[in-house]
Amino acid sequence: MERKKMELEIINPNCAGIDIGSKSHFVAVGQSLEDVKEFGVYADDLVSICLHLKGYGITSVAMESTGNYWQNLYVELERHGLEVTLCNGKFTKHAKGKKTDVKDCRWIQKLHTLGLLTSSFLPDQTTEELRTFCRQRNNMIDLAAQASHKMQKYLKLLNFRLDVVVNDICGLTGQAIIADICKGNLDPQKLAAHRNGNCKKSQEEIAKALKGNNRADFLFGLKQEYESYLFYQKKIEDCDKQINLFLKNQINTDPLKKN
Repeated sequence: MERKKMELEIINPNCAGIDIGSKSHFVAVGQSLEDVKEFGVYADDLVSICLHLKGYGITSVAMESTGNYWQNLYVELERHGLEVTLCNGKFTKHAKGKKTDVKDCRWIQKLHTLGLLTSSFLPDQTTEELRTFCRQRNNMIDLAAQASHKMQKYLKLLNFRLDVVVNDICGLTGQAIIADICKGNLDPQKLAAHRNGNCKKSQEEIAKALKGNNRADFLFGLKQEYESYLFYQKKIEDCDKQINLFLKNQINTDPLKKN
C-alpha cells in the first residue's frame, strides 16, 4: 500500500533560524548549505547578522534561549525591526544524527517556517531590570550566609561555643563578641560583657563558653570570614538602595504603578 505524503503549510515564508553559541552564531535563511553563514559574537557581528537577514528579506527569526548568549542578539534583532521567536531548546531537538551547528540552525529555520515553534515568555525591560537587581541581592545574601557558616566553623575549632549561648552568632551579642575577638581581645570576661539585654544566657555562662584554645591560624580564618560577612552585608544594603531608587523612579514616571 502506497503511503501518502502529508504536506505542511508554510506559515512563516520569510524566516531564519539561528543557532546560538558562546563564540559564534550560525544563521540559516534557507535549507541548503549555501544558506548558512557563521558570525562572531562581538557587537559589530550582531549588527552584521541583522543586516545579513534584512538583505535576504527576512522578517521573522527563531532562536533558542541558550544560556545568556541570546540576550544581546535578541535586543539587536528587535532594534532592527525583526520579529523574534525565542524558544526553549527542548522544542527544537531533532531526531537522530550527529549534532552540528549547521544542522541545528537549519532545523530551527525549518520548524519556524512551518510555524511549529512557540515563543517563550519574556518580561518587559522594567521587570527584567528589577529582576537583575533582586537576583544580585540574593547572590549577596547567599555569600553572606556562606561567610556566616565559615565563621561558626572557626569558632567551634577555637572552642568558642558561641553557638550554644546565643541564638544567632550574627545577632547583636554574637557580632559584638566576634568583632572584639578579631581585634585581639581573647579575655572571656571582657568578651562576655558584650552581652545584649535580650540574650537569655547569663554573662557568666557566656564567659564559660568563650574559653578557647586561641590558635593563631583559626583566629586568622575567623577574622577573614567576619570581614567577608561585613562586606556582603554592605553590598546587600547597596542593593536595597538601588532597588528602592529604581522603584521610586518607576513610580515617578508612571503614577499608576503606585498601586
